[in-house]
Amino acid sequence: MAVWAIGDLQGCYGPTQRLLEKVRFDPASDRLWFCGDLVNRGGESLQTLRLVHSLRDNAVSVLGNHDLSLLAIAERSRPEQRKVKPDLQSILFAEDRDVLLDWLRAQPLVHVDRGLGWMMVHAGLAPKWTTAIAEQHAREIERKLRSPEDARKLLRNMYGDQPVWSPRLRGSDRDRAIINVFTRMRYCSPRGRIAFDEKGAPGTQQPGLYPWYEVPGRVERDLKIACGHWSSLGLFIGHGVHALDTGAVWGGTLTALQLDADGLNIVQVPGRDPGA
Repeated sequence: MAVWAIGDLQGCYGPTQRLLEKVRFDPASDRLWFCGDLVNRGGESLQTLRLVHSLRDNAVSVLGNHDLSLLAIAERSRPEQRKVKPDLQSILFAEDRDVLLDWLRAQPLVHVDRGLGWMMVHAGLAPKWTTAIAEQHAREIERKLRSPEDARKLLRNMYGDQPVWSPRLRGSDRDRAIINVFTRMRYCSPRGRIAFDEKGAPGTQQPGLYPWYEVPGRVERDLKIACGHWSSLGLFIGHGVHALDTGAVWGGTLTALQLDADGLNIVQVPGRDPGA
């Protein structure tokens, strides 16, 4: 048995297949953790989503910002859906779109396995969120996503950079702030204000901003964390964090990390050819 965490696929079907072959994935015994952003930009989003869906008995994927965006677009009118890029249209107008989107909507924002000693999020955690607090806030959003009426309202109102997270927030502001932390976090201030425009590697950010996993005064966490989202960071291991988005969609690599290995077992394959 092996448990593998895999970085952002972003519609890169070919590299995903090659990575599963390279780790010798066995659906009879192995488990896959996908760090979110299954779709968009790679040109093979429908095939990628179908592949992960076919593995659903052996896999879990946390929701990334691109996954949530797809769900939000799916709530719009058909004419509006035809305005988005072809890679997403391939899903929106597929004969099995409802099956795929219903499954995607049921995926968590946080996945935790305390027996294994790991948790997975797409982007990051607020400085003061323990793993238990993160689970609690994730469940708030997941319950709404799994209710058709609540999901429509949540997805319609989730876009925006404000407000800053506070436990006193309520309604759509609270939902939006939670989603932003889980799916858009890279840098923030010690008080948790996310710097949405800062997307470069550490050292390029403005003074007073820190990678979310290095914020002074952050809480100690009792689980190791697997995450994605930050391709310019690349493969990063430190502070209990294992960042696995290595830019497959940009011509980098697609990365898998074995979570139940005694040592550090990392497997990579080339990502897509961005010029193809």
